[in-house]
Amino acid sequence: MNKTYKLGIDIGSTTVKIAILDMEDHIMFSDYERHYANIQETLASLLRKATGKLLDFQVYPVITGSGGLTLAKHLGIPFNQEVVSVSTALSHYAPHCDVAIELGGEDAKIIYFTGGIDQRMNGICAGGTGSFIDQMASLLQTDATGLNEYAKNYKTIYPIAARCGVFAKTDIQPLINEGATKEDLSASIFQAVVNQTISGLACGKPIRGNVAFLGGPLHFL
Repeated sequence: MNKTYKLGIDIGSTTVKIAILDMEDHIMFSDYERHYANIQETLASLLRKATGKLLDFQVYPVITGSGGLTLAKHLGIPFNQEVVSVSTALSHYAPHCDVAIELGGEDAKIIYFTGGIDQRMNGICAGGTGSFIDQMASLLQTDATGLNEYAKNYKTIYPIAARCGVFAKTDIQPLINEGATKEDLSASIFQAVVNQTISGLACGKPIRGNVAFLGGPLHFL
């Protein structure tokens, strides 16, 4: 007899994530892949992986994410707005959360839960997101994981603009020319992301209480 699970699909700006849960909300399978604008093919690949591990099963699917609405309509699958999805998940896994900060591939958001939900997102610029980190890592001839390793041994933080990759490169290139270490530059890049989150997302509203960090960059770094 086929088992029945719940399938969550998150179509983000740069990645596709899926999670399969049983009816008691135990995670049976989860994975993610960068989609490089090939969303349907990437989703199919992830579902094949899940099928290979869990064998015969049927699911109740729901789609969320910034790129999920069109696919949900095409497949006839329910769509759940991502703030609702985040709020629901946190109410289950972190019920005492006051603030959630999520950095995605090309967008970022902060959600305040105390005193009613207040959501704030970045604009059209991807400054301070995963794409920004990738751009800066490429400039230092490494990847995001490499930046993380370098940053562990920093000694000096330099001011770097995170609101735009072009401005950040303008700040970083002279530092490279002057001999700044990759360790210091890596830590400065991460500090720029912090500054962008506080100034660009929170916009002066205090970040207090129990804070949840969400999204690929914050999870893996």
